[in-house]
Amino acid sequence: MSQAPAGIRVGILIFDQVEVLDFAGPFEVFATTRLDESRRTETDSPFDIRLVAERKRPVTTAGGMMVVPHHDFRDCPALDILVVPGGRGARRELSNIRLMEWLRAQSNGLSLLAGVCTGSMLLGQAGLLEGLRATTHWRSLEWMRDYFPDVMVVEDEFVVDAGSVITSAGISAGIDMALQLVMRFYGQEVARATARYMEYPFPENSRPRQVHHLKAGSRPPVAAGAPDSPGE
Repeated sequence: MSQAPAGIRVGILIFDQVEVLDFAGPFEVFATTRLDESRRTETDSPFDIRLVAERKRPVTTAGGMMVVPHHDFRDCPALDILVVPGGRGARRELSNIRLMEWLRAQSNGLSLLAGVCTGSMLLGQAGLLEGLRATTHWRSLEWMRDYFPDVMVVEDEFVVDAGSVITSAGISAGIDMALQLVMRFYGQEVARATARYMEYPFPENSRPRQVHHLKAGSRPPVAAGAPDSPGE
């Protein structure tokens, strides 16, 4: 396959109480990618990665990590790929009207929109998954099915590729998703070399997903105005 040119700009959304690996996993994959593995130390990633938050101030992740975004919604440059992570904070962000409007506006100019874990629920809330196959964290599959009936919820795949929109299962599955995006843009050889450098198993299509079901009555409270969420 012909490779995409270098300089693909990736935006990764962050917000308070975002799950660390949801955004840091894809960030690491994109940052680690090299087009010529033999010149790894001499070259940079072909991806230009930017962290984007609603406001340009430090974000406190789940677990208490402090992260400073590169951009806010106002000065975010044009993006090729937007990655939307999940986490406990995603439940609050479901009722964030400004975020929903920004996601819709961004979707018009993107080559690809990606949801990790319950970040897929944010895409659903913005109306960006209608009529598409999608997945999310295993604890939130029923939630997705209940609140977004126009979405074809997939339980047995870690990564669901619907063309211009791609979604993944929970947390570590964002790494699998990002490796698949590297393969899409730069081919399997580059993607496998990236996984090998990270000492991460390359996500083969045959790898089954083990889905567990949340027991009734264990749903945590959520922000007012947001759909009830059982998941991360």
